[in-house]
Amino acid sequence: MKRNIELTFGYSTLINRFKNISYPDSHENREVIVLVQNPKKESFNPVSPDKKIIELPNVGVAKSRNAALENAQGKYLIFADDDIIFDENGIKQLLEYFEAHPECAIIMANTSDETGALRKSYQAKAHRLTRFNSAKAATYEMMVRVDAIRAADVHFDENFGAGADNYLGDEYIFIADALKKGLNGMYLPIRVAIHPKDSSGSAWGSEKDLKARAAVFTRVFGISAPIFRTLFLLKSRKGKVGFTKALQFIFAR
Repeated sequence: MKRNIELTFGYSTLINRFKNISYPDSHENREVIVLVQNPKKESFNPVSPDKKIIELPNVGVAKSRNAALENAQGKYLIFADDDIIFDENGIKQLLEYFEAHPECAIIMANTSDETGALRKSYQAKAHRLTRFNSAKAATYEMMVRVDAIRAADVHFDENFGAGADNYLGDEYIFIADALKKGLNGMYLPIRVAIHPKDSSGSAWGSEKDLKARAAVFTRVFGISAPIFRTLFLLKSRKGKVGFTKALQFIFAR
């Protein structure tokens, strides 16, 4: 008899981090998929009777997210990295919102670090997602309605995200693509997970970082990208990059 699965947890991990995952409590109407990036075909013990282990022959977090979307049997899917600890109360609140709002295809929530402090400056009130307020999205803060995403043929752009040359922005592009196709998304001020403090911002201002960020703006805004790159630099709290780098970033091709 086929299970009626409400929620899929889709974990992305590398072969050497597979054992690091702290899984949520088991529920009869939930499933766990682990996407293991293993391009060198290293041996490991994937046996886990209550979890679906999918080995990928390549690297790139966007590839893992797409594999999760393809293989999820749940009505809803929440994405995860191998260092995430989920907040069950937050999970339940997101599921309740989805059930009460069938027009909603994407929910962005928030996360805290190990100390309980919110990881970013989040809005205090719920609001609709747009291309202008979703740039700080993280995939592990995202839950999606699977059938709506599949019907709209929305995927993660595999040219972006960890493991790709443009190593960020895959989440933002995913949301922007979904909105362009007429799907609706909401931000809810609900903690859904705990995630360790990142060092991903430590490359801010480097040539590689600015090149990747410029590519994200091009992907989302097309020929209008220079306008939004300028606004980003003016509003950014990450620090100054210098006049020359700023010009290179704004007018990048």
